Amino acid sequence: MSGNYAIGVDFGTASVRSVIVDVSNGLEIASGVYQYGKGVDGSFFDPHDPLVVRQDPCDYLKGLEKSVQTAIHEGKKKQKTFSAGSIIGIGIDTTGSTLLPVLEDGTPLSELDQFKNNLNAHIWLWKDHSSWAEAEEITRAAQHSHPEYLEMVGGTYSSEWFWSKILHCIRIDKAVNDTAFTWVEVADWLLFKICGCQDIKTIKRGVCAAGHKALYNPDWNGYPSRDFLASLNSGLGKIYDSLKTSTVLSAKNSAGVLSPEWTGRLGLEKPIAAVMPAFDAHFGGIGAGIKPGVLVKTIGTSTCDLMIAPTEQKRPVIPGMAGIVLDSIVPGYYGIEAGQSAVGDIFNWFVKYVQPSGKSYSELTREALKLLPGESGLLALDWHNGNRTILVDQQLTGLILGLNLQSSPAEIYRAFIEATAFGARVIHEQMEKYDLPIHEIVVCGGIPRKDKLLMQIYADVFGKPLYLSRNSETCALGGAVAAAVAAGSYPDFETAIEKMTSKSDIVFHPVAEHQHTYNELFTLYRGLHDAFCARGTVQDLSKVMKKLLEIKRRAAESNKTGRQQNFG
Repeated sequence: MSGNYAIGVDFGTASVRSVIVDVSNGLEIASGVYQYGKGVDGSFFDPHDPLVVRQDPCDYLKGLEKSVQTAIHEGKKKQKTFSAGSIIGIGIDTTGSTLLPVLEDGTPLSELDQFKNNLNAHIWLWKDHSSWAEAEEITRAAQHSHPEYLEMVGGTYSSEWFWSKILHCIRIDKAVNDTAFTWVEVADWLLFKICGCQDIKTIKRGVCAAGHKALYNPDWNGYPSRDFLASLNSGLGKIYDSLKTSTVLSAKNSAGVLSPEWTGRLGLEKPIAAVMPAFDAHFGGIGAGIKPGVLVKTIGTSTCDLMIAPTEQKRPVIPGMAGIVLDSIVPGYYGIEAGQSAVGDIFNWFVKYVQPSGKSYSELTREALKLLPGESGLLALDWHNGNRTILVDQQLTGLILGLNLQSSPAEIYRAFIEATAFGARVIHEQMEKYDLPIHEIVVCGGIPRKDKLLMQIYADVFGKPLYLSRNSETCALGGAVAAAVAAGSYPDFETAIEKMTSKSDIVFHPVAEHQHTYNELFTLYRGLHDAFCARGTVQDLSKVMKKLLEIKRRAAESNKTGRQQNFG
C-alpha cells in the first residue's frame, strides 16, 4: 500500500474535479479542475421551456482527460516521490439521474450529424424537469398495479429520474427514440468508454443509479416488469430489453481496467483498475466517513442527505425519500437518499440575476451577518426548482413572505439561506420519525467551506453540531476510496473509510438563544409547506405575516447595538 495513489473524479453540474490521494491515509496530493466549455455554465437550455437542461457528452470526455492530466502534472511538481506509475485505480461519480441516448456501440446520438443540434439527443441533466407529467403517470400506474415499486423511492416517482425522462423523450421526439438503441447513465457510459468497450449490450450499470432512479431491485428480479413498462408505452419495453443484457454491480466491483487509449490520454504509465461508478453525493458519503447514525449532507447547487442502515434490520420504508437501495452507498448496507432540488442554485440566481444592488456573495453575507434570527421579518419556501424530498413535486415553486418597502437584499438573501435550512429540517425529522436516528451530521460540498453564515444558520435550525469533512473534494475522495478497495489495497469499505477519511477540526455548534426563534420560524415554515402542497391539509395562515412582524420587532430590539453574531 505504501507509495500507492488513487484517482477520484467528480463530475458536477458545471465542472469536473479530479484528485489524486495517498491510499494509505486519504490525503490529497494534487487536483485538477475543468469547467465545461459548452452552453451556459456547461448546460444548454430551451428558451421556450425553462424545465429543459441538457449537456454535451464530449464535454465530459474532455473534462475527464484535462482534469486528470492537470492533477498528475501537479502531483509530479508537488511530491517528488509521486509518479503516474504509482496510481493503482480510478473512481468516477456524476450527478444523476443524468442520461444519454446511445447507439449499439455506445456512440451518443448527439455525435450524429442529424442530431448534433437536437437537445433531445444530448445528455439530459439531473435537474431537467421537463418530464414531470410522465413522473406523475408512472406514480399513478405503480400505485394501481405495483405499489412495491414505489416503496423503495418513498412513494413517488420523480421527473429527475430514469424512466420519466425516457418516456418524455419517446413522446416528444420520435426520431431520437427510434434511433437510440438504449439510454445510459452518463457515469456508466464514462466507464464503458475508458475501459475500451464497444458493445453497449454488455455495459455494466451501477446499482446506485439503477436502484435509486430506475427502480432496480433484486428482490423482484431486477428492473420493473416489461409488462408494467410497456403498459406506459411500448417504447419502454424496448429499453427494458436493452437493460436485461447488462449487469448491475455495486462499487465493491471493478468495472475493468483502462484501455490502452485512455491510459495514454490520461497521462498514466500503465492500465489501472476502474471501480463501478456512483452518484456524486453517494461517493461523497463515503468520502465523509458515513456510518450508521451519521447523516452526510452534501451542499452544492442542490443538496443530498445520505444515511446507511444495516441489512440486519428490515429495509426501511420512509415516505418521501429519494431511494432506499441495498449497496448503493456502502456495500453491505441499505443506502438512504434524500435532498433538495435547489440550494446553491437559489443563492446564485438571487446574486446574479435578481438583487438590484449588484453586491457579491461576500458583501451580502457580511450584511446578513449583522442580523439576528427573525430580524429580516421574512420567510421563504425553497422550491425554486421544485421539491425533491419529502413532497417529490417538481411543479412546486418558490415563495417569499413578509416583504415590505424596507426589505434589503441582505435580508432576502438570509431568508433564502434559512429556507433551505428549514427544508432540510423537514427531511431530517422525517428520517427520525421512521426510526432512522441522526446522531451526527457531517457536511461536505463546495458551499460549506466558504459560507460560515450558512453553516451557523443550519446548526441553529437543526439544533445539532455540524462537522465539516476534512477533504475539500469529498465526493472525489469517495471515488478514490472505492478505487483503493477495488484495487485490493483494503479488504472492505469500512476499513478503507476508517483509514482514508476524517472530519476537520471545524465544528459549528448551535447557539441556544437562536434556537428558540428558529423553532418559531420553522413552525411557520411547516405551515406554509403543508398548506401549499399537502393535499387535504387545512392551514390557517391568517396570522403568519403578523407573527413574522412580532418576531422581527423582538429580534431588532435585541440587536439594536448592531453586534455581529459569534461563530464557531
